Amino acid sequence: MVKKSGGGGHYRSAISGRYVTKSHGKRSPDTTVFEKTGGGATGSARSAKSGQFVTEGKASRNPRTTVKES
Repeated sequence: MVKKSGGGGHYRSAISGRYVTKSHGKRSPDTTVFEKTGGGATGSARSAKSGQFVTEGKASRNPRTTVKES
């Protein structure tokens, strides 16, 4: 699933947690998450595949496809 990148934001790798370039984010939609500037919930995890927030249990079972947001 490709995340829409309209407006301000950046891509983050679900594997390393580091910010990646826009082109890398678009080439690797299953392992990157597009984060809008100023959005998101504190202390939660987001699926790289669907872009939806997931439980901590699901995030710990799928560390390569989830990003913990703080």
